[in-house]
Amino acid sequence: MSQDLKCVVAGFGGQGSLFAGKVIATAGLMEDREVSWMPSYGPEMRGGTANCSVTLSDAPIGSPLVLDPNALIALNQPSFDKFLDTVVDGGVVVVDTAMVPNVTERAGVQVVGIPATKMCEEAGLKGLGNIVLIGKLWAATQFCTRASLDAAIEHVVPANKPEKLEQNRKAIEIGINA
Repeated sequence: MSQDLKCVVAGFGGQGSLFAGKVIATAGLMEDREVSWMPSYGPEMRGGTANCSVTLSDAPIGSPLVLDPNALIALNQPSFDKFLDTVVDGGVVVVDTAMVPNVTERAGVQVVGIPATKMCEEAGLKGLGNIVLIGKLWAATQFCTRASLDAAIEHVVPANKPEKLEQNRKAIEIGINA
């Protein structure tokens, strides 16, 4: 089976960090793995902090809180700065360089930066930078099968919004191929 994924997805409220975590968690469910998804919000509705801990494992999960992630998706500078040093050696950090102007390297950690927000806007997919970053994380780690990732997108996007499903599929592709 796959290696365990212990991921933090972090950004401002409204950037889709919780939705991105839900997509990753659902991909794990599609593979009948042990899964935890735990959101954490700041007090503001939009613009405050929002992050979630997601774990995919083949063994029981002791705690839903991820304090030592092997993967980080950073949607903004404060999140990148806050969580970079928590990533374990050998981990992967996927960062939206359109929203994180000061990307720093860290020894022992692979930092992968792509301008996800800008790429989405250019492709007419405004607001799907979070999904592009999932695609990039998948390309770097293969945290699930491609079929499970596609099925997760299909499951999580509301059925009454078929246009959103196609947009999310395109955003995943952009991230995988970036």
